[in-house]
Amino acid sequence: MTTSPTEGRQARAVRLGPRSLTALALVSAVGVAGFGWPFLAPPGSQIGAHAQDAPWLFAGLLVLLVAVVAAAISESGLGPKAVAMLGVLAATGAALRPIGAGTAGIEPMFFLMVLSGRVLGPGFGFVLGSVTMFASALLTGGVGPWLPFQMLAMGWFAMGAGLLPGPDRLRGRGELAMLAGYGFLAAFAYGTVMNMAGWPFMSALASNVAFDPHAPVASNLARFVAYCVATSLGWDLGRAVVTVVLTLVLGPAVLRALRRATRRAAFETPVTFESPRQ
Repeated sequence: MTTSPTEGRQARAVRLGPRSLTALALVSAVGVAGFGWPFLAPPGSQIGAHAQDAPWLFAGLLVLLVAVVAAAISESGLGPKAVAMLGVLAATGAALRPIGAGTAGIEPMFFLMVLSGRVLGPGFGFVLGSVTMFASALLTGGVGPWLPFQMLAMGWFAMGAGLLPGPDRLRGRGELAMLAGYGFLAAFAYGTVMNMAGWPFMSALASNVAFDPHAPVASNLARFVAYCVATSLGWDLGRAVVTVVLTLVLGPAVLRALRRATRRAAFETPVTFESPRQ
């Protein structure tokens, strides 16, 4: 039995095919609606009147997320080595998440998601981000209607790293700078979209930065920006800085380890059988 390595490009443990891409597009569209409905619904609409019911309505995203993961795994023919790598990285990410619990912005799991998505591709990144957030919720007791939003946002976060340019050519300081820049911006983006998931459920009478279902979009947008600045800017900044520092300090070693493991796993190496020589 001989193997011929795939040359010229980086192996992918999970390759998104037509079915998984369709499922991903569907869940992303529902996710955009779930995060952004306060800016999509007309002022005074019945959607705003049922704001307190929305978390349970959009918790149905979890079912779609599971469908995306199942489609990606089944269509890619995910082998035992890729499953093992997924399990190890998800367990590591879930274990890293509680380290900064209660401390503003110390969330080391984000840098691991960036590097894993970069090396293993957008398909693996989305699956890893979703599974890691689910596992960490079980570990920390953070299961609730917000969990589907966290799974989707983290899936997007890790998948975005896999979509960055030059996966087969860019190396060294240039790659680290790109990953650090992405991690910085994406950490803020993650915090912002998660703010959108919780902000509409503040009582409009409690604060002048709360969502007002009767106010125009421009007014609610100003309220949302003020809400982010007042409640989460420091946390998001801390998360972004920690992600950048860990990427620059630990990134070279982690990238080498992930790429070495990927080469040895040979996810896409075709296996052929030859007749024994006489």
